[in-house]
Amino acid sequence: MRSAPWWALVSSGCAPALLVGSWMIAQVREGPTYDPAADTLSVLASYGATSYWLMTGMQLVLGTCYVATAHALRQAALPGRVALAGGGLSALALTLVPAPSSGGALEHGVVATVGVVLLAVWPPLAASRGGIPVPWGLRLDVSLAASALMFASALWFVAELQSARAPGVAERVVTFLQALWPFLVVLSCRRGIAQQAPG
Repeated sequence: MRSAPWWALVSSGCAPALLVGSWMIAQVREGPTYDPAADTLSVLASYGATSYWLMTGMQLVLGTCYVATAHALRQAALPGRVALAGGGLSALALTLVPAPSSGGALEHGVVATVGVVLLAVWPPLAASRGGIPVPWGLRLDVSLAASALMFASALWFVAELQSARAPGVAERVVTFLQALWPFLVVLSCRRGIAQQAPG
């Protein structure tokens, strides 16, 4: 079984680091009027926000990272790779439909929802079901657990949006989990091949 290329570590590792770094810089730039617990990341990326260009650039690079990682993960099943790439394309599409500075936007909500769902379903779709030993990140039981955690955090985000208590916290949790998982899968693929190599 062929290992994921070294650059997959870069594309997958940049995603969570870029995501967290960008939102931290953006919320500092936005000032005290922005509450990271109560306000969503879409507020930071809304047209006219102080960090609009920073967050737009982050979404472009993040989406590209997902697509590149999907291309690199040859050990993963094709449906999962397609779903991961689709999540990346959704991140790119979000730059075309930014949230308004106040209120909601149907187009933004639809694209964001499609992206979250694709990034939540890709782990089990990518899982290897063959008889040969597979990296732990592509095992079906591990992949189902990761997917369940992502869906649970997404449902928490929806609940927080309705209650308006801490949607910003919930959104950061779900987006970070979804950005981190491809990196963990790539790590498992590279480590699994290294352990199988003759000493």
